[in-house]
Amino acid sequence: MIKRTLFFGNPAYLSTKNEQLVVAFPDENPDRTVPIEDIGMIVLENQQITITNGLLAKLTNQKVAVVSCNGQHLPDGLLLPMHGHSEQTERIRYQLAASLPLKKNLWQQTVSAKIRNQAGLLKDKGIAVQKMLHLAKNVSSGDSGNHEAQAAAYYWQHLFGLPDFNREQAGIPPNNLLNYGYAILRAVIARALVSSGMLPNVGIWHRNKYNAYCLADDIMEPYRPYVDLVVSHIVETADDYGKLTTDLKKELLSIPALDVTIEGQKSPLMVAASRTSSTLFECFAGISRKIVYPEYG
Repeated sequence: MIKRTLFFGNPAYLSTKNEQLVVAFPDENPDRTVPIEDIGMIVLENQQITITNGLLAKLTNQKVAVVSCNGQHLPDGLLLPMHGHSEQTERIRYQLAASLPLKKNLWQQTVSAKIRNQAGLLKDKGIAVQKMLHLAKNVSSGDSGNHEAQAAAYYWQHLFGLPDFNREQAGIPPNNLLNYGYAILRAVIARALVSSGMLPNVGIWHRNKYNAYCLADDIMEPYRPYVDLVVSHIVETADDYGKLTTDLKKELLSIPALDVTIEGQKSPLMVAASRTSSTLFECFAGISRKIVYPEYG
């Protein structure tokens, strides 16, 4: 079942009754309701939203990712359940005990999958990808050759056809769209990791002590091209994408429901993320040596 992503951009009072999310808008009658079991993510953008603790408890119990936004309407907070899996303590022990060679191998797989998916998107746009495929095929353990950065330089130079574009957090548009889309993707991946009983904080490669989502940032890498796909469509079709309008945000909020191909089958991205996180745990536990990522195309 595809979980729904709910976006609240207007003042609202959110509560719960009979396992339903109840939405009351100041200027609207009657209230609206949504079954909590159908929700995968909620984005709270407006600063005048009130949400009850009873609703928060039910949302976390159903493993719903609750994303809060700052005064600039950008995602800056994420609420996840503390009890994501019945065997969470044991699973975390496996995660923390992962050896350095294993983590280097997992990062090698992750970078290779990311570059292949970037190449798939470029190929769809009629751009030569021989260099990208060569880089993907020859990623070494731990990506000691820094193939990820080499691929990124080529990728961003060609993806949007914008001569002055560089991927920077505070750079020119469409960096604003990418930042928003990646924040949504990060929440999806963090939710999947917690649901599989792992800590999203402890990464296999990212290790910045100020980053609370190092593992999520690791595992989302091969999923980034799906955000780039949505953003490139906006760049090609929108009259103006310099400002994040409500319509553009709605388009970016379609990311969790995007169809991706994983293990040869079509699946919503949010479901695929759960499959990826499950196979990651199998690697930590010594059951498998391969993370399953979606394949673009």
